[in-house]
Order: sequence, then structure tokens, then C-alpha cells
Amino acid sequence: MPEGDTVYKTAQLQNAALAGAVLTGFDLRVPRFATADLTGETVHEVISRGKHLLHRIGDFTLHTHLKMEGAWRTYAPGEKWRRPAFQARAVLTTADVVSVGFELGTTELLRREDEDAAVGHLGPDLLGPDWDAALAVSRLAAHPDDAIYVAALDQRNLAGVGNVYANELCFLRGVLPTRPVAEVELAPFVDLAERMLQANKDRWVRSTTGDLRPGQTSWVYGRRGRPCRRCGTRLLGGELGREQQERTVTWCPNCQS
Repeated sequence: MPEGDTVYKTAQLQNAALAGAVLTGFDLRVPRFATADLTGETVHEVISRGKHLLHRIGDFTLHTHLKMEGAWRTYAPGEKWRRPAFQARAVLTTADVVSVGFELGTTELLRREDEDAAVGHLGPDLLGPDWDAALAVSRLAAHPDDAIYVAALDQRNLAGVGNVYANELCFLRGVLPTRPVAEVELAPFVDLAERMLQANKDRWVRSTTGDLRPGQTSWVYGRRGRPCRRCGTRLLGGELGREQQERTVTWCPNCQS
């Protein structure tokens, strides 16, 4: 699933392509909204909220979520799409651009005043203009018995942290993913999360090591069974999360405790 930095970058590109333009075509290929038509309306802006995308069009908001496989791509009119048409869930057309949302996990059209129904539950957005570190710390602290890895993934605490960052944060802060929130220094944990997403928000290649070379971008994520980059100990792995929401987790038994 894309992390908050990927969604932020997607919103930036969508906004650059669509903001201020009048729609000449509008097609939502999901049953509930198949008859909706915002042709003639102006795209005011496209923003991200955590892992959610909001296309603000006229008096409405197109709310989408990329989930595991989703992506937004832009094409020139008449240009061949580089993904199959049957994967398209949303097609926004202007005089200059065709913007296509492929394999979107969520696609819904809301009136602007109803945006909170879709994203109001989210915690502070690590890349948002209203980022509030103190609020993020208090949201985490409200769940003292949760494993820190699980709490970091909970979008009600930190909007934008996904599995890559949750793994890397635990490693860099030297804590086991299973350590209870109550036993973690939360202010530095939150500060590092914000700095990591900020460092990656303007590029597609995500790196937590500072190295952008293939295979060198992460400390522990995706490296189960390989030697720790710091101490050489074999990295361990498993699954962790709330019921039916388990995610792959990797840690160093020497560097994390």
C-alpha cells in the first residue's frame, strides 16, 4: 500500500495537471456513481490527506484511496493508456489532459461539506499544512498497551505512515515492533516520522538510509533473513497487527529491544 509520501506526490502532480481547468468529461466506473457527471465544473485543487486523495471539483469532492494497487496517471488527449482500460475507476478529462485513476480501492463522490465523513477520523497529517506533533504524540499515548508498530500504522494516530515507515521507525528508534506504546519515547518517534516523510515527499524512490541505490534504501523493511546493516545480525521477521490487519514486520534482535 502506498505510503503518505507517495500519495502526497500523486496529489501534487494531479493538482499541477488539473487545477483551474474545466472538465470536458467525467466518468466514474463504479456502480454507485456511474451516472454522476461533473462535466463543465472547474477543478479547484487536488490535495492529499494522509493516504487519501481529494479532487475538489465544483461543489463536490472526488475521494479516492489507492489501497494496494491503485495509481493516478495523466495522458495527453488521444494518447494510449499504459494500463488496461478495464482497470480504470475514474477518468477526468480536460482540454489538455486525461487523468485516469486505475484500480482505486475507494472511489466516491461527496459534497464538499461532507469531506469529514471520509477523512475526519484521521490523525495529524505528517505532510499536511496543519501538522501537529503534540497532537500526534497524544493520539499515540492514548493507546498505551498497543504495540508501537501497530499504533504507528493506525491512521487515527499518524496519517501517512505505512508499513515501510513503521518498520524503519522502529529500527531507527531501537525499539522492538512489539514494545508497548507506554514504554516508547513518543516525541522523538513522531519527530523522526515527520522528518522521514518530508525527506521523501518530492521523489518516487523512497529511502530511509539516505542511499537511493537499488537494494540500499531500507534498514530492515524487505530484508528479512539478511544481515543487519549496523551489526550484521540476521534480521528476523513475522506478522503483526490487529486481527485481519496483520502486516509484515522485520527487526534486528540485537539493535532493537
